[in-house]
Amino acid sequence: MKLRQLRSSWLLIFGFFIIGYMVGEHGERIVSAVTDKNYENLKLFSDVLYIIQKDYVEEPEVDQLVEGAINGMLSTLDPHSSYMSPDVYKEMQVETQGKFGGLGIEITIKDDILTVVAPIEDTPAYQAGIKAGDQIVKIGEEFTKNMTMFDAVKKLRGKEGTKVTLTIMREGFTQPKDFTLTRATIQIKSVKSKIVDEKIGYLRITQFQEQTTRDFRKALAELESNVPSLQGLILDLRNNPGGLLDSAVEVSDEFIDSGLIVYTEGRSEGQRMEFKAKNNEPKHHHPMIVLVNAGTASGSEIVAGALQDYGLAVLLGTSTFGKGSVQTVIPLDNGAGLRLTTAKYFTPKGRSIHAKGIEPDVIVEDKTEPEEASSPKVRIMREKDLENFYRNGKLKEKSEDVSKEVPEKNQGETPDDPQLNQAIGILKSWEIFKGKDSNKPA
Repeated sequence: MKLRQLRSSWLLIFGFFIIGYMVGEHGERIVSAVTDKNYENLKLFSDVLYIIQKDYVEEPEVDQLVEGAINGMLSTLDPHSSYMSPDVYKEMQVETQGKFGGLGIEITIKDDILTVVAPIEDTPAYQAGIKAGDQIVKIGEEFTKNMTMFDAVKKLRGKEGTKVTLTIMREGFTQPKDFTLTRATIQIKSVKSKIVDEKIGYLRITQFQEQTTRDFRKALAELESNVPSLQGLILDLRNNPGGLLDSAVEVSDEFIDSGLIVYTEGRSEGQRMEFKAKNNEPKHHHPMIVLVNAGTASGSEIVAGALQDYGLAVLLGTSTFGKGSVQTVIPLDNGAGLRLTTAKYFTPKGRSIHAKGIEPDVIVEDKTEPEEASSPKVRIMREKDLENFYRNGKLKEKSEDVSKEVPEKNQGETPDDPQLNQAIGILKSWEIFKGKDSNKPA
C-alpha cells in the first residue's frame, strides 16, 4: 500500500473518531472543525505509523502501537490522566468497592520512577515496612523506569498468597534493597473509630469508597451513643489519598448545615458544578480537630478545606498533598476507560489548593525517627513535585524538593503520636478556640 493511501485510511479512521466525540451524551451535535494544524499532526502520525509497519525490524502489533500512542499522548498532560486497558479499568471499578488482591500501596510516577505515595494500613506493604517516598526500582526482574502506572498496578496485584519482590531505593540507602511481599486480599476498612482519653471520639478515614459514608455515620452514631457527653472529635485524614468525590462531600455534609462544600471549574459547562450541604439530622456540633499531613490528598483535602473554611474544625499537622484536580473516568467502546483531568475544585471560600495544599491551623511535625537512625529524613512528595503538574491552567516549573519525616506507626494507635497527643490536649482546653466559630464564609 502506498504511503498516501495508508495515510488517507488512518485519517478516515481518526475522522470518524473526531465526529463521534462531537456527538454529546444526549445526542446533540456539537459544531466543530478540524484545523489545518490538527490535520498536519494526524498526517504526521499516519506517516510514522506507516514507516513503523513497513520498516521496523519485526512486524509490530498495530493495537499495541495505537495504545502506546494514546498512553504517550496522555502522559504529556499531567500525572493523573491515563488510559486504562479493559482489565485495568475493571480492576479500578473493583478497587472503589474496597476489595482487591494485591499489596496495599498508593503509587504515582515521579521522574519516570514508580514511587510510593503511602502504604495502606494493615496491608502486606505496610507490614513489610514500605514507606511513603520509596522508589520502586524494579517489580520482580522488570525495571519500572518509563513503566505506566497502570501497567505497574497490574504487576503489583495478583492472587492471594502469591509473592512479588520489590526493589526499593530510599533516602539513606546506599543501594537498592529487595522486599519480598506476599499478596493478600486487600479488604480496606475505610473507617476506624474509638474513644481516646475517656471522652474524646476518634474517627479515621483511610480513603473514600462506596461504603465510606454509611460506615462513617454508623461509627459516629456509636461514639455519640457510648459517650453522650463527648468532649470533642478527632477526624484523622492523614495518609488518606482521596477516592470518590461523592463520599468526601457526604462526609463533609455530616458537619456542615448549609452552604457550599466544594465547587469545580473546567472548560466545559458540564464540569462546572456546585456541591451544597443538606440540613441533616442529627447535628454533630462537637469541638473538632482534623489531623492532616503530606499524604492527605484529593477528597480528604476537600473535607479538610470545607471544615476549615466554615470554622468547624481546627486543622493540625503538616501541609497537605495539594491535589485539587478532578479526574473523570470515561468508558470506551472496547471496554477500556479514559481517566482525564477535567476540572479543578475549590473550597467554599474559593481556594484552589492544587499544587499548594492546605496549611493547617496548628503545625505539628511528626518526630518519629526513620528506620536508620543515621539516615537523612525520608522525603515525602506533594502534587507540586510531580512531573507535569497542572496549576492555574498552565504547566509550571517544579518546585524545590521539600523533605519531611515519615511516621512509621499507625496513626491513632500508639502513644508515640505527637500530632494525636497535641489534638487531645487542644480539645481538653477547647475554650481557647471558641472564637474560631465566627470565621465563616460570607
